[in-house]
Amino acid sequence: MILFNLRCARDHVFEGWFRNGDAYEAQAGANKVSCPVCGSRKIEKAPMAPRIGKGASKDVGRDDGAPAAPPTEAGEKAAQFMQALRELRDKVESESDFVGDRFAEEARRIHYGEVETRSIYGQTSEEEADALRDEGVTFSRIPWLPRHDS
Repeated sequence: MILFNLRCARDHVFEGWFRNGDAYEAQAGANKVSCPVCGSRKIEKAPMAPRIGKGASKDVGRDDGAPAAPPTEAGEKAAQFMQALRELRDKVESESDFVGDRFAEEARRIHYGEVETRSIYGQTSEEEADALRDEGVTFSRIPWLPRHDS
C-alpha cells in the first residue's frame, strides 16, 4: 500500500491510500478519486515527504521512543469536522430516500411537482449537477465519508 497526498482543483489537500502507483493512476484517470471536502474529481498528487518506518518502539508514541505529541488545534478541528460529516451521513441516510444514480432525474421530478416533495440522496455526474443548477433545482453536495466499521 502507498499513501499519497492529493490536491483537488480548489486546493483542498487530503490523503489517499492505493495498492500502488499504477492503481492511483488508473483510478484518477477514470475520475474515481474525489475530494472529501468539495467532491471535485479534478485531482493531482500534492508534494509530500516520505515516511520511513523505524520499527516498533517500546514506548507508545513516536518511533524514537519519545511520547506522542499532543494533538494540534488543526488536528482536533479536523477530527471534529470528520465526526460532524459522519453524523450528517447518518442523519441523511435515516431521514432520506436513497435514489442511487437516478438522483438528477428524481430531483427534477420533485422540483417540477411531478411527485410529492421528499428528501432524497444519491449520486450524479458533474455535468448533471451543473444542469440541475441551471434549471434552478436546489440541492447540496456532501462529502460522503466511507464507513470504517468493516
